[in-house]
Amino acid sequence: MKLAFMGTPDFSVPALRALHAAGHDIVAVYTQPQRPAGRGKKDRPSAVQLAAEALDLEVRYPKSLRDTEAQGAFADLDVDVAVVVAYGLILPAPILAAPRKGCLNIHASLLPRWRGAAPIHRAIMSGDAETGISIMSMDLGLDTGPVLLTEATPIDSTETTGDLHDRLAHIGADLIVRALNTLDDLTPVPQPEVGVTYAVKVDKSEGRIDWTRDATAVDRQIRALSPFPGAWCLVEGERVKFLRSLAVDGAGSPGAHLGDFRIACGTGAVRILEAQREGKRPMTAEELLRGMTLPESLA
Repeated sequence: MKLAFMGTPDFSVPALRALHAAGHDIVAVYTQPQRPAGRGKKDRPSAVQLAAEALDLEVRYPKSLRDTEAQGAFADLDVDVAVVVAYGLILPAPILAAPRKGCLNIHASLLPRWRGAAPIHRAIMSGDAETGISIMSMDLGLDTGPVLLTEATPIDSTETTGDLHDRLAHIGADLIVRALNTLDDLTPVPQPEVGVTYAVKVDKSEGRIDWTRDATAVDRQIRALSPFPGAWCLVEGERVKFLRSLAVDGAGSPGAHLGDFRIACGTGAVRILEAQREGKRPMTAEELLRGMTLPESLA
């Protein structure tokens, strides 16, 4: 098919590469404009821009799609389908209407659960047993369009958002290729009104660990916020991020170090498996403890 691709972060890249490898004619790739990043705050291209340029594809990065010039340029592409995955710009009605067979979105949840910006984080934080990918025909609502295909996958009890992000990105890449191969035979299924939840964007303020919560909730918080923005606590005044953990048996005052990097919670304890000190790389618990002595209690 003749396609436009619209995406920005790492999550979008496997789908772009899979569509290209499948032989589709990707006539333009839309992505967010370059933004300052890193310590030097230099403009940095998106992951999708870098991947598209490596494939020798045309890249466009309009700041908005609401003006008539941008909409006309998109319509002039005369594509069969626009594939959208984590693009980051709202698609107004003229954009949605331009492709002959519509705009298809790769969404990282089993809709209608976890519509919105942070479905992977919220699935782990809520303790969901499974999640998946939905291929959705887009409309003007927030992830409200009819669903063409889904694929479910279990969430392992040790998975972080980073782990699940990478798995779902590849599941989505495979599923969108399958969807396009059978598009004329697929029946769009309207989403049910029962079971709708919204995955609001994660705020950095959610990162600080409250050790009075039960161990299961703390473990989910650590894994859901890893690698970014990171769940953290103060260790003798230094902010330390915890990146991997397990809920384990243990009892003590909330925040007490029980040994072997087990931290007491309101109920039970968590064992920290990976952490990151300020300005340092992520380390295993064993590596971190070689250079840091934990106090009797964490704040």
